[in-house]
Amino acid sequence: MGHIWRCAHLLLYCCLLLSTVGVQGSGYLKYKDPKQPLNTRIDDLLSRMSLAEKIGQMSQIERSVATPDVIKNDYIGSVLSGGGSVPAPQATAQEWASMVTEMQKAALSTPLGIPIIYGIDAVHGHGNVYKATIFPHNVGLGATRDPELAKKIGSAVALEVRATGIPYIFAPCVAVCRDPRWGRCYESFSEDPKVVQMMTQIIPGFQGEAPPSSRGRPYVAGTRNVAACAKHYVGDGGTNKGINENNTIINFHGLLKIHMPPYYNAVINSVSTIMVSYTSWNGVKMHANHFLVTDFLKNKLKFRGFVISDWQGLDRITSPAGSDYHLSIKLGVLAGIDMIMIPFNYMDFIGNLTSLVHDNTIPMSRIDDAVRRILRVKFTMGLFENPLPDPSLAGELGKQEHRDLAREAVRKSLVLLKNGKYGEKPVLPLPKKCGKILVAGSHADNLGNQCGGWTITWQGLQGNNLTAGTTILEGIKSTVDGSAQVVYSEEPSPDFVQKGVFNYAIVVVGEPPYSETQGDNLNLTIPAPGPSVIETVCSNVKCIVVLISGRPLVIEPYINKIDAFVAAWLPGTEGKGVADVLFGDYGFTGKLSRTWFKSVDQLPMNVGDPHYDPLFPFGFGLETHPSY
Repeated sequence: MGHIWRCAHLLLYCCLLLSTVGVQGSGYLKYKDPKQPLNTRIDDLLSRMSLAEKIGQMSQIERSVATPDVIKNDYIGSVLSGGGSVPAPQATAQEWASMVTEMQKAALSTPLGIPIIYGIDAVHGHGNVYKATIFPHNVGLGATRDPELAKKIGSAVALEVRATGIPYIFAPCVAVCRDPRWGRCYESFSEDPKVVQMMTQIIPGFQGEAPPSSRGRPYVAGTRNVAACAKHYVGDGGTNKGINENNTIINFHGLLKIHMPPYYNAVINSVSTIMVSYTSWNGVKMHANHFLVTDFLKNKLKFRGFVISDWQGLDRITSPAGSDYHLSIKLGVLAGIDMIMIPFNYMDFIGNLTSLVHDNTIPMSRIDDAVRRILRVKFTMGLFENPLPDPSLAGELGKQEHRDLAREAVRKSLVLLKNGKYGEKPVLPLPKKCGKILVAGSHADNLGNQCGGWTITWQGLQGNNLTAGTTILEGIKSTVDGSAQVVYSEEPSPDFVQKGVFNYAIVVVGEPPYSETQGDNLNLTIPAPGPSVIETVCSNVKCIVVLISGRPLVIEPYINKIDAFVAAWLPGTEGKGVADVLFGDYGFTGKLSRTWFKSVDQLPMNVGDPHYDPLFPFGFGLETHPSY
C-alpha cells in the first residue's frame, strides 16, 4: 500500500513539476506556438501576465531612457525614437539594428519573453536615418493622384526601416488639412478627404497586402514589412486658424464627412495601430474622448489594433501640461488609449496607473482590452517568431532602386501653375542646349531645404551636409547639354543679371524646414530674400520660378512677372526629378491637392466652399509632353 502511495505521490510531483516548467516558459507554451489560433495565443499569454507585466506592455518609452535593465525590470512593451533621436550621429543600419537587438534581448529575457515593438517616425522615408531615401512629403504625393505609386513608396520605406531593425512606424498621417496656416499641412495628402482616402493605399505598401480573410484586422505580411499607424485621430487638420494642437470646431456630421473618411479606409486596409490627436473636438481633448476613441473607433468601426497616444499626449490633456498626471492617465486610459507614448517619466506612469487599477478607478477589463490589442499586433506581425533584426536587409537603406522611385515621385508631384505670359509661347519644357542658364535662389542648392521637416532631426536642417542626396542645382547641371553653361548665384544683383546675357533663369525659393507648431504661420509669405530674388531676376530675364514649400504661399504679387511657375512642394533627396520635368524628359502631370489662395484673408478656403475664389483652384495643373 505504501509503495502505491509513494508512486502516486511521485506522479503528482512530476505533474506539478511539468506544469511549473510550462508556466516558467521552458516547456510547451501555447502562446509561443505559431500553429495555435491567434486568440488562443492571446488568451494564453494574457492569463499568465501579472498587472506589472500588463502595464509594462502599455508603456512606450524613449530610446534614450530604454536601458536593458529598465526594459527587463519594468516589462516595457515598446520603445521609440523621437524626431532626431539616434544611437549615434550618422549611425549605420548595422548600428541601429545592434541597438534594437540589445533592447530586444532584454525583453526576451523576462519570464514571459514578450518582445518589444520599436517604433519610429517615417513620414517621408526613414527620415531619422543617415543616407536613407527621403521621399516627397505627403502634400506632394497627394498632387500625384497615384495610389499605386503611394503603395510602392510604402513598400520601399518598409524595407529601409526594416534595414535598421525597426518593425513599426508612426505613418501615414491621414489628416485632412483644411487650413495651410497649420504647421503640419505638408504631412496631409490633401484638403479633400477623397484624395486622402485614395492615398491610404500607402498602408498596404507598408504592411503588405492583407488577404481577404484578414482585411479589416491588423495585418503585417512579414519581416520585409512594418506595422503602420494612421494618425492623428481625428480632426487634426481642422483646427481654428490652423493652430497646431488646437480646437477643431465642427459638428458631428462635418467631422464624419471631412475628417473621418480616411480612417474608414485605414481600418479596411488592416492598419495595425491608430494614433490619437493632440487636438480637441469642440473643446474636448481627443486624448480624453471616450465617445470617439472607444464608442466610435473601436466599437462602431470595429478597429481591432491598438490605439496609441501621441508624444506626452496624456500630459497635455490638462492645462498646463502635466499639472495633474494622475487625472490625465485616468482620462486617457478610460477613453480607450491602449499604449501610452510616455516617453520619459515611465515610473510616474507605471505608479499612477497601478494605483488607479488597485483602487478600481480603472477596471481590469480596460487593462486587458489594451493588452489584448497590443498582443494581437505583436502576434500578427510575427514579432514572437522573428523578434530580432535581419542583418541581410542592411543593404536596403538608401538603395538606388528606392532613390529611382523617389525621383519618379518628385516628377509626378510637380504642379505646373503657369507656362508662359499671356499671349506668349509656353516656356516649358526648357531646351537643354543653350548658351547660358542662371540658377538663383536659396533653395536651388540646399538639400535640407528641399527635404523639409522630419529629416535627420525633428525640425529638419538647412544645408548640404545632413544626408546623401541630389540638389536641384546638381540635377540641372547633370541634365543640360554639355555645351550649356550653368551659372549659380544664390542672391544675384540686378547688375549681375543684366550683364550676364542669360538665355533664361531658374529661380528656386521657398520655406525653410519646420515641423509642428514651429511651422504655424499666419501670413504665409515667401520668406526673404525669396521675393527680392524673384523681382531682380524676373524683371531682367525670362524666368521659371520653382517654389519649395509645404503648402501654397502668397504668390499673387509676383505671378505676372513670372514666365513659368512650378509648385515643387518638399521633394526630398532626389532633386534630379525636378530637372527631369523642367527639361522635358518627362511631362508635367501633377494636380493641386490643395486650393491655392490669393490672400490669407480668404482662409480657410477649400474646394466646395460657397465663396470659392482661388488664384489656382483645387485640381488645377497644366500639362506638358516630353520633348523627345
